[in-house]
Amino acid sequence: MSSLIWYIYDFARKAWTDAFTNAKTSPEIADKPERFRNFPKVNKEYCIGCGACTISCPSPNAIKIVREKDNEDGEGLTYPVITHGACIRCGFCAEVCPTEPKTLECGENHLIHPEFNIIPSKRQYIIDDYLCIKCKKCMKKCPVDAISIVNDKLHVDQLKCISCGECIDVCPVNGAMKGVFVENLQDQKDIILLTVDYLESYINSKEEDLRSLEKDRLLQYEIPLSEILTKAIKLIPDEEIASEIITNAVNRLKIRIIDWNKSECKKCQLCIPDCPTKCISFDEKEDTIVRDVNKCLRCSICYQTCPFSVIKYFIAKFSLEDDNLINITVKASNLNEEILME
Repeated sequence: MSSLIWYIYDFARKAWTDAFTNAKTSPEIADKPERFRNFPKVNKEYCIGCGACTISCPSPNAIKIVREKDNEDGEGLTYPVITHGACIRCGFCAEVCPTEPKTLECGENHLIHPEFNIIPSKRQYIIDDYLCIKCKKCMKKCPVDAISIVNDKLHVDQLKCISCGECIDVCPVNGAMKGVFVENLQDQKDIILLTVDYLESYINSKEEDLRSLEKDRLLQYEIPLSEILTKAIKLIPDEEIASEIITNAVNRLKIRIIDWNKSECKKCQLCIPDCPTKCISFDEKEDTIVRDVNKCLRCSICYQTCPFSVIKYFIAKFSLEDDNLINITVKASNLNEEILME
């Protein structure tokens, strides 16, 4: 009975009545702190389409990369889209996003220091299903059981992987296990382009050698890696990464070289209408044939069209050995043989 009386007394108090009629949430509860992890905000104009956010996301279907349609103003943007129904607001996508400014922001998470990044390693290890022979040596060697069989394919669990590299050391097939860099993707592309442009320019500078090369002979050159590495380090100031990017590019690189001896050109202009990119034109003021190197596909159609053999066509291959020398081998193209090889 006394408890009932006490309840009625408490109910009748003015303080209780005021709290009931003017109910509102305490500011400490309502105001979000700066560290609050809301759904990631997407700044799509900064996205480079690297996919690091989708790799880091632990929630299925929470994030995907989309690309807008091209229009008159230019190419469509590529950017991530967040599905709120699947997103758990962990902030991992914002942590791994390599762009600056950030494509993805998530409270203070996106400002996390690099040493505490969810992917602290320079490399992320993936398996090339096309090359993998499923010997399972990598799976047996992995010290943290990060490699398993998923849908009859070997798969690396990126949340378990500690990037020790033992899987690559034990893999018997070159290239089946890859250690790829997940940051600075645009800079990596720029280094590859820098490498290709440098090597092509070097070979084009050997005009006299090219024009005197017989079909059954080879030209061979050596270039120190430092010639390209010095410029590459300006893009990515990490010599290990820059060197590996150049090495991977060089060892699978094949360049087609077109040499045009203007002094022997008869100006018949037969090559002009056949060029698929319209990179060949006739300059009436200079009275000469002009080729726009930046538009040229090195497709060899002009080489096949020219009735006077003024245009020469070469194939250059490259390799980079342990002595830090880029080996270049150039041969005059035998188009029939090349078609059969391809």
